Amino acid sequence: MRSLRVGASANGKTAVREPTTLALLVLLPPFVVYVYGAAMSSFPDVAFLHGSATSYGRIGGALFATAFLSGLVGLFGTVSAARADRYLAFSGYSPAVLFGTRVLVSVGIAAAAAAVSLTALVAFGTTVAAPLVAFAVLVLAGVLYSLLGVVVGAIVPRELEGSLVLVFLADMDSFLSGDVLEVNTALVQAMPLHYPHALFTSAVSDGTIVTDNALGALAALAILFAAAGVGYAAATGQGWSA
Repeated sequence: MRSLRVGASANGKTAVREPTTLALLVLLPPFVVYVYGAAMSSFPDVAFLHGSATSYGRIGGALFATAFLSGLVGLFGTVSAARADRYLAFSGYSPAVLFGTRVLVSVGIAAAAAAVSLTALVAFGTTVAAPLVAFAVLVLAGVLYSLLGVVVGAIVPRELEGSLVLVFLADMDSFLSGDVLEVNTALVQAMPLHYPHALFTSAVSDGTIVTDNALGALAALAILFAAAGVGYAAATGQGWSA
């Protein structure tokens, strides 16, 4: 546990000391929430069952901003720190502990991004029926994309190319998961934001949680956690040991 705390603290300090990371955390969520809301304002409100089109757009913007920022941290952490983690493993840190530190940092970054996104959502005029539930769902969405960022970083071990892949996935995921268009395929249901979007929308609009959506989101978390573990082991060239 001490190794886990020390590693998470070191990785967390490294992440927040990056000026670009801090700037994105502060500036990107309000910008995306506003732009998504403005873009959706051209749609008639009657097409949406959970409030106005503008609020619906802001909901999608809050999810996208939280997910994308968390995914970037997961991606950069995998690409830039793979060699350092190999050295730490040689120094006695187990790969499982090192991966655990990445997961803890991803939760912290996701929580920070979720807090800023939810604050922006409320500041721009959207009433949130269940703030704590909405915050928890945003954190879940951020962790899902942080784990996805680890997977992308293992497959595309370059920051620029990996970022392009991640923004494409997050943008497509946010659009299709929002049900603006009726696309009833298994691919859409398998996207990381499919269930979180439904959960977040209901948490904002009426404060309810649908059990099936919650179970679907947790299943996605388990799958991405396993995939990220495999990807991390491949990126750092380590086998798993306690």
